[in-house]
Amino acid sequence: MSTTDPVAGEPSPDVWTEVHSSAEFVALRRRLRSFVFPMTGLFLAWYLLYILLADYAHGFMSIKLVGNINVGLVFGLLQFVSTFVITGLYVRHANRNLDPIAGKIRSEVEGDEQ
Repeated sequence: MSTTDPVAGEPSPDVWTEVHSSAEFVALRRRLRSFVFPMTGLFLAWYLLYILLADYAHGFMSIKLVGNINVGLVFGLLQFVSTFVITGLYVRHANRNLDPIAGKIRSEVEGDEQ
């Protein structure tokens, strides 16, 4: 599968077409999508909940927890926390489930020149 273009030393377009239709690449896309789509939906639902509460539940969001810190502020900060948590989960998912397949595909396309 490591047919290269003699001019640029890059794989030919036919190789990329073959890779795109390979079982490994299909599995890689399925694993990526099985993480990204549900996590995106979950985050958007969480964000929408925050927006709706901020707009329609003023009394709830203005409940003071400690000093001047209220529920709205805590929920807003939790938006940042959830972003970092999702990033960490994605990195772990990619390291375990995506990178091994991507590395195998890359080595097949580029050849084991390294």
